[in-house]
Amino acid sequence: MTLPTLAIIGTQWGDEGKGKITDYLAEDADLVVRFQGGTNAGHTIGIGDEVFKLHLLPSGILRKGTMAVIGNGVVVDPEELMEEIKAVEDSGRSVSGLRISDRANVIMPYHKTLDRTEERYRGAKGVGTTGRGIGPCYSDKISRYGVRVGDLVDRTALEEKVRMIYPIKRKLIEAFGGVPEHTTEEIIEESANYGSLLGKYVTDTTVLVNDAVKAGKNVLFEGAQGTMLDIDHGTYPYVTSSSCAAGGICTGAGVPPASIRQVIGVVKAYTTRVGSGPFVTELRDELGEHLQKKGGEFGTTTGRARRCGWLDLVVVRHAVRLSGVTSLAITKIDVLNGMKTVKVAKEYEIDGARVKDFPASISMLNTARPIYTEFEGWKDWSREEATRIIRDGYKALPSQMKKYLRFVSSNVGVPIGIVSIGPEREETIDLRKQKWED
Repeated sequence: MTLPTLAIIGTQWGDEGKGKITDYLAEDADLVVRFQGGTNAGHTIGIGDEVFKLHLLPSGILRKGTMAVIGNGVVVDPEELMEEIKAVEDSGRSVSGLRISDRANVIMPYHKTLDRTEERYRGAKGVGTTGRGIGPCYSDKISRYGVRVGDLVDRTALEEKVRMIYPIKRKLIEAFGGVPEHTTEEIIEESANYGSLLGKYVTDTTVLVNDAVKAGKNVLFEGAQGTMLDIDHGTYPYVTSSSCAAGGICTGAGVPPASIRQVIGVVKAYTTRVGSGPFVTELRDELGEHLQKKGGEFGTTTGRARRCGWLDLVVVRHAVRLSGVTSLAITKIDVLNGMKTVKVAKEYEIDGARVKDFPASISMLNTARPIYTEFEGWKDWSREEATRIIRDGYKALPSQMKKYLRFVSSNVGVPIGIVSIGPEREETIDLRKQKWED
């Protein structure tokens, strides 16, 4: 099945399984383009007995013949990127299809120091940053103090920028009660070395991507994190520093809006989030622990346990509206197998009023009560039954699960295109290729 141009967007707080969906769809893609975020995003992809945990490399890097593009909206940590390149090459795969935007900003060593120092300074009001320098890097980008990937391969430009910027950062680190961890010369030499290693992948990716779109090639835009972490539309200030919704593709990859033909919204069949911030459907009981353990809900990037709760359609509708989602990909629905009942929040109650649209106010969210619709659960399945379901598709799913899926689709107003029933590539039911109504 062809993909003219297609975007994959997380509809919750990230960790929805976008990596698996991207990897699955990348079979038909000529280019997979990452357009925002940094190493605070993590994608876990299972291929047979192999498990890949990617943070910067687009998921398409694991597909032979697919070009993997890191767009200008991504903040690049050269150290982490080199480690991922090595891991992919050690598996016997090539990264010759990697391309990195010369306009992408670089996470410098002082960004990481500043990130950790500032989070400690915030104390109880910390926003749950991963400490990987993403926020300070994006801040420098907007303040026009950024070092870009193109500077890494230009020694003169690199030295000029670091010698001008780092004294300011040293003072800022000290102002937050921290201690600078690097000398100016160390930063210059380390950065120049990464430039020599990565230089062969560096190019103007805006030309590359737009030429591919004009040529009718299949281009897949891969989002990081989720809509509820969007800097503008998420649970601010408990958000990331970039635009996670589909609109971020235009600035983060350098393409016009008309280039985005389809948007797949990835929805985990329950809800999780890492770190601080409001979470209306959170389960702080044995059910929450059950979802956490069965779903393996621990951050790919940080290892932190994810908070778990029932599916929240107020959140999903918000994401669908913002990104113009054209179809849904439901993931990890198998984690709900064996539960007696399954709940979905369709609306909230806030100050006695029913609310169906996601509010911006953190204080309102902290007092919101979910209004649930309850469904009869479905039994767990054996390995043999799973094989039959993979073979026979949607019609083989338990009737209660199909009722649950229809409810989600009808209340969000978007059809379901993909149902993932496990982490492997083959554990995917592609409803775009078959009739999914009873």
